[in-house]
Amino acid sequence: MTTTKTAKTTRTTYGSITPFITKDGSQIRELMHPAQHGNQAQSFAEAIVEPGAQTQLHRHHVSEEIYHITQGTGRMTLGSTQFDVATGDTICIAPGTPHCIACTSDMALKILCACAPAYAHDDTKIIN
Repeated sequence: MTTTKTAKTTRTTYGSITPFITKDGSQIRELMHPAQHGNQAQSFAEAIVEPGAQTQLHRHHVSEEIYHITQGTGRMTLGSTQFDVATGDTICIAPGTPHCIACTSDMALKILCACAPAYAHDDTKIIN
């Protein structure tokens, strides 16, 4: 991974970041995370959900998440509500709120995810 640090700036390069699969089943590319890049209070990642796939219903006890859809369409479950999402939509997920998202398009659903405090596997609870 290419990381460049200056006094107040940390920079990463998309193509050099290796994606991984999170607890909820989505493919994640951590674009900026305190554990890896030295920033302080939040994480910023790209999630990819393939056509026909869905993340597992889960919640984060501490982190607030903001999803911004950059490609595709999907069906979001947020608490007890469900709604369609598309490129350009932004969703705020409060701590403790059960959520998942399904890709409903023929192309991968791409989501920019901001978490504060930063994403942590230990803060993710899968709901059966």
